[in-house]
Amino acid sequence: MAPDEATARSESEDREDGETPRAPGRLVVASNRQPYRHEYGEDGGIEVDAPTGGLTAGLDPVVSSSGGTWIAWGDGEADREVADDEGRVAVPPGEESYTLQRVWLPEAAVEGYYYGFSNRVLWPICHEFVDLIDHRPEDRDWYRHVNREFADAIVDHADEESVVWLQDYHLGLAPAMVSEAVPPETTVAQFWHIPWPRAGAFRAVPDGRELLEGLLGNDLLGFHVESYVATFLDCVEEFVPGAAVDRETAIVGHGDGETRVVATPMGVDAESYDERSRAVDRSQWERLKERYDLPTEATVAVGVDRLDYTKGIPERLAAIEELLAEYPRWRGEFTFVQKGTPSRTDIPAYRDLGEQVRSEVARINDRFGTDDWRPIVYTEEFFSQEELCALYRYADAMIVSPLLDGMNLVSQEYVAASVDGGALVLSERAGATEVLGEDVYTIDPAATDSFAATIDEALSAPEAERTARMDRLREHVFDHDLEWWMDRQFDEIARCRNDGADRDGGRPGPGSETDSAAEPGPFSDSPLSDPE
Repeated sequence: MAPDEATARSESEDREDGETPRAPGRLVVASNRQPYRHEYGEDGGIEVDAPTGGLTAGLDPVVSSSGGTWIAWGDGEADREVADDEGRVAVPPGEESYTLQRVWLPEAAVEGYYYGFSNRVLWPICHEFVDLIDHRPEDRDWYRHVNREFADAIVDHADEESVVWLQDYHLGLAPAMVSEAVPPETTVAQFWHIPWPRAGAFRAVPDGRELLEGLLGNDLLGFHVESYVATFLDCVEEFVPGAAVDRETAIVGHGDGETRVVATPMGVDAESYDERSRAVDRSQWERLKERYDLPTEATVAVGVDRLDYTKGIPERLAAIEELLAEYPRWRGEFTFVQKGTPSRTDIPAYRDLGEQVRSEVARINDRFGTDDWRPIVYTEEFFSQEELCALYRYADAMIVSPLLDGMNLVSQEYVAASVDGGALVLSERAGATEVLGEDVYTIDPAATDSFAATIDEALSAPEAERTARMDRLREHVFDHDLEWWMDRQFDEIARCRNDGADRDGGRPGPGSETDSAAEPGPFSDSPLSDPE
């Protein structure tokens, strides 16, 4: 029997403000990317690349406080030199309060598991770009193999007191592999950070039932928003015979166990962005304006994205072009700054997107630009945190237009850093729109005319309206920050642990419905192992 709400949430509610969230057990985190990377410096010495923000930085003290283990792909040039024979190194440097267990992956595994199945198959399908799938059969085999390597490492570190918490789509098969090998008291949970596709798109996943059964090895499976919970349950009903889906409780019964599926929108470290933004003085913004030749009195909107086809950058540029064509008063008075970060350039679809974006920027600037004004400033240069916060703080608006996005944390970063006001133009297809609500200026990225009209509305709105909207957005982002998200996840994990203690058994073993995901792949006997 499930405990009541008060019992399940007592851990987080007892936590003092500023105190690190507490996991309900010894935490074993598994992720593609590692929290610390060791590299060789220019002088040949070993340097540590430490987390500076986001989930990695947020989880680091949590794993540390639980004396836990973090399992990740060891991709640093000097990683092997500092690790022991088992691939383990004590971190953080100087504190050595938890174990970083590195999984070693050869180039073929990285190509097949990461650049292949994870990002040529799962990524486009989950974002419903099925026409961009590039499936190579050997990639699926490497995905199985690497998931087995991670699962074996997890099993080595987990006991009946452990909470195993896997992160994201790179490890979709590992939960079932782990669940069949750890004690039944061990809690296995996962957070899927990207969208979950509708059943029509999911049908394109090679051996899709195997992926679903792998994920049903979790006691708890988290998504950002309720719509992804619903589409996941749709897929289970359609593709996993024998699974019992309870829509009211979002619990899936399978074999001898069950999986609770929850929506917990992830937040950002809002306080850090606020502090950094307040520490930025206007001179840093003036230096950025000089560096990119921005007109002194221009209205400025910004976009900050990886160069990914899901981010809707070409659609954004089309809306900017439409704005300048249909609202000519903005010519010479408005500049759009797009910060693009090249990503996964070994994949043709990403290289093609980069070329398209650069070409479109040049064309639009040629059409509307003058001797002393460029409508679009495009840069792929590195921005420090201070420069990024200056851009966020002093821009008049941010435009975020993904064609589909699990959450979109950049939009929340912008809100947290907007200490002087601003406006957020946000795609209706981003998970963040479901939680930020009516105070964003919502757009359909594919509807160019209305997209342009909404940009005009956001830039032209009375300052009182813009300020009121941003104040409400900031209140939400601060109330639902990264620590809030971790607390909610740990509350749900605690509930699963309490439920498990109240049941006899509770986890499927060999021969159950989830067995196929736990079967070793064709490389299972290989000593190889491996990122994001």
